[in-house]
Amino acid sequence: MTTTAEKPGLSLPRILGFSILSLPLGGLAVAVPVYLPPYFASHLGISLAVVGSAWMVVRLLDILVDPVLGLVMDRTRTRMGRYRFWVVVGVPILMASVYALFLAGAGIGLGYLIGWLLIYYLGTSILYLGHLAWGANLATDYHDRSRVFGVVGAVGVLGAGAVLIIPILAGQMGQSEAQAVQTMGWAIFWSIPLTVAICVMFTAEPITEDVASHEAVKLKDYAALVLKPDLLRLFLAQLCLTLGPGWMSALYLFYFVQAKGFTVGAASFLLLVYVLAGIVGAPFTGWLARRLSKHRTLMVTSTAYSLGLCLLVVAPKANVGLALPIMFWCGFMASGFDLMIRAMLADVGDEVRLEQGVERSSLIYALNTLASKIATAFSIGLTFPLLARLGYVAREGFVNSPEAISRLQWVYIAGPIVFVMLGGACVAGWKLDAAGHADIRAALDARDRMTQTQDRP
Repeated sequence: MTTTAEKPGLSLPRILGFSILSLPLGGLAVAVPVYLPPYFASHLGISLAVVGSAWMVVRLLDILVDPVLGLVMDRTRTRMGRYRFWVVVGVPILMASVYALFLAGAGIGLGYLIGWLLIYYLGTSILYLGHLAWGANLATDYHDRSRVFGVVGAVGVLGAGAVLIIPILAGQMGQSEAQAVQTMGWAIFWSIPLTVAICVMFTAEPITEDVASHEAVKLKDYAALVLKPDLLRLFLAQLCLTLGPGWMSALYLFYFVQAKGFTVGAASFLLLVYVLAGIVGAPFTGWLARRLSKHRTLMVTSTAYSLGLCLLVVAPKANVGLALPIMFWCGFMASGFDLMIRAMLADVGDEVRLEQGVERSSLIYALNTLASKIATAFSIGLTFPLLARLGYVAREGFVNSPEAISRLQWVYIAGPIVFVMLGGACVAGWKLDAAGHADIRAALDARDRMTQTQDRP
């Protein structure tokens, strides 16, 4: 077996400078699925069916965008780098869509929602994919990747937490729920260019050497990538581990206010606890992965998360003291889902580069992101119409029957437990561990050195 000496890890300042881009992305990850749909349905008076349909249509139309972006990004060559360039390109696109969605006024319809949601998801895809692929090349060691993506996850949690503080403060200041959503939009809008500027200015991008041209790679190479068993397993894991929490996010305010009897402010506080738990949960997950391996850590956290949801079902109504540790536990465990999958994808990306001779990181992340988009489409596209069919009404001031609220509770809890447990089961028996990845990196490093020597005059 070939082994390599462990390289010194990236410094914390360098990781933080790179990770700061996760602040607005983390904020959007909470604000858009949790607060925008109720904002459109309750404040702007758009029906639950229309809101759910808009999200589902957009996410399904958006499915083909990421693979195309991945192909283009992997082929890009600029003085700024391969992926750093695209991070900058995504800034104005995302800013425009955030303004249009969070500051939307009365009278908008399905066409407006679909159009601006498409632009929004294009902008987030560009920044998200560029940042992930950039990070995969920034950290090449098996364990260092867990550390880097752990910090990226923790910074994203800070961004989500900052956004969640807004409705809590807005309630104390006498602002309406709609005004709180609009304030979220402005905060995210200005944070996008600031964090991207810091990330781009203070983080270089290592460029990997391709030993085969992208043009020479045949269709069978892409088919092999799509059908690669490890990537298929991670695709299914991402699908389930996004659909479970996403299902909860779509119904969160309805469930905690109507079924559990909390005020919007108290519900937002509990969600803040859930999100902020990731500040310690994400680094802990990275630490645990160094001892258990990444796939076992993912199985442990998904099981623990589901157990926490079971406790939430039996928790008394409107009791913040008892709900708080349960929400902290669930948020602590959920924070490791994405970062473990991202780190495992980076490892598989190294294996693919060794096999095919070209960089495929962006395309690999793009293909996996399809799972997130499909899951997001169904988390809102299924739950909102389902609630409407079960007799639940989201309109402000409407009093739902006990039967409708009971159905809301079962819809809220049952789906996430099933999907999260399936997500953890998808990586049972994973083979690409630290030793196997060390062999792959040794072969890549040797080939890169040979290529660099041949390129010298």
